[in-house]
Amino acid sequence: MIEDAATVPNGTTLTPDLCIVGAGAAGITLALQFARGGASVLLLESGGRAPEAATQALYEGEVADARLHAPAHRYRARVFGGSTTIWGGRCTPLEPVDFEPAPALARDGWPIAADALAPYWAAANRLCEAGDPHYTADAALPAGAPLVEGFAGVHFSADTLERFSCPTDFAARYGTRLEASPHVRVLLHANVTELRLDAAGRRLEHVAVRTLAGGHFTVRPRAGVLAVGGLETPRLLLASRGPSHPRGIGNAHDVVGRHYMCHLAGTLGTVRFAPHVRIAHGYERSDEGVYCRRRFALRPDARRRLGLPGFAARLHHPRITDPGHGSGPLSLLYLARPFIPWEYARRLDDGEPRGARAWLRHAGNVLRDLPATAAFGWHLLRERRFADRKFPSIVVHPRHRAYSLDIHAEQEPTPDSRVTLVEHARDALGMPRLRIDWRYTARDVAGVRRALALLAGDFARGGVATLDYDEASVEREITRYGAYGGHHIGTARMGRDPRRSVVDADCRVHGVENLYVAGSAVFPASSQANPTLALVALTLRLARHLEGALAAQPLRAAAGA
Repeated sequence: MIEDAATVPNGTTLTPDLCIVGAGAAGITLALQFARGGASVLLLESGGRAPEAATQALYEGEVADARLHAPAHRYRARVFGGSTTIWGGRCTPLEPVDFEPAPALARDGWPIAADALAPYWAAANRLCEAGDPHYTADAALPAGAPLVEGFAGVHFSADTLERFSCPTDFAARYGTRLEASPHVRVLLHANVTELRLDAAGRRLEHVAVRTLAGGHFTVRPRAGVLAVGGLETPRLLLASRGPSHPRGIGNAHDVVGRHYMCHLAGTLGTVRFAPHVRIAHGYERSDEGVYCRRRFALRPDARRRLGLPGFAARLHHPRITDPGHGSGPLSLLYLARPFIPWEYARRLDDGEPRGARAWLRHAGNVLRDLPATAAFGWHLLRERRFADRKFPSIVVHPRHRAYSLDIHAEQEPTPDSRVTLVEHARDALGMPRLRIDWRYTARDVAGVRRALALLAGDFARGGVATLDYDEASVEREITRYGAYGGHHIGTARMGRDPRRSVVDADCRVHGVENLYVAGSAVFPASSQANPTLALVALTLRLARHLEGALAAQPLRAAAGA
């Protein structure tokens, strides 16, 4: 059932078997695994069914450098469904090399092998509605043309795919299943403000819950799971202090909130293809109707041999902000910035001066290219605005076969990149706000430069294209928009050593018998892949572990008992 926390009388104590905090991709995935029985589940969500300004404001905080990171309340949604209500839907699995230690990248490696997630990729794809777990063109698009005819890269492949979800809003898609389950109780507008451990600090005893309307109650679960995202997880752990854990839960060694990663991303360079080379630029549909896109990706053997980070690149249109591209559709997007959500409109402003003259040049592009602009507008309405499975992003074929590269690269974990609490600034519930200090390293920039040089060499070696870029501008371009989007990774990292990590291989907080973390906060490395598919797969693995752990103890009758 789904109820509002206002229906719970003040002072009540709820005693479910499992309490899940946060109803985003991880929380809903976990609750679904128990919807048919096996344990009573209470799923607590701070938001309601639609965005609310007062609830979203609970995310507000400080940012150390506004050039490098979006405001704390952006790129995440405090609402039923979490950030799946605003995500773009890109799905890519982790590769085996992503799990391996890489000293050159300051990467310890995962405490689990790639095989540990292998049984869960197919189910994760189904939950994300990304189709079959086939991520090579040969498997998913056997009849399609190659990305670039004649490309045979030594360091890069051109046959791996990104798949795209609808994008699926997990609350809209799976809410009815949760509502129909007698084993799951969802409480909306339920804000967890503190986790309390027993006197020894070994077990989660109860969860303090408050509402913005002044309500308060307690949950005493047999096990608890934090599924509140890579920023809110460390905030709640750090704010939950007691005699046995004065620095916060799981933070005896000052690791909580550290190693904060996103991705390095940007658009740069110019790829010019030879006249005879055919290009399959854009999206294709698999047999089940899922949008897929080919990309250039560093081969695993090259990454291991050369000590390089994960790196992928897609063919892209010229920079939208520059009216010199002469494209009506691109100029239409630039002029439509006031009507585009902030998270996407941000990339339509490169920070360079754009006055009335630029606006007029963009308007001129629209008028001169009116047929293409009209067709583009109709395509957006038909295939994106009104389609159940939306066309994933803008595809414009540039003039003169000159493309830019849209790159996405792994960021190394560094302890200086971190989130902390601001004790003097409190939200409406009295919780300390976050201070976000996201940092990248010189090795991050060097890795991107080396990858670009190798890709340029692969293009030239086959005689299919040239890649020109200003090496001196690489750092500026990959940090132009700062930390990439909503990829909040690594702040409660997984590892074997409690001195260097927060949770163990089962996502259990070190030293606490019954408290777990689900989501990308536990990733010890970012890889180059968007995190949603991987966090869903890892949550499915956590569900299997919890089934066994809870089955070993007597079950409680109902989530709301």
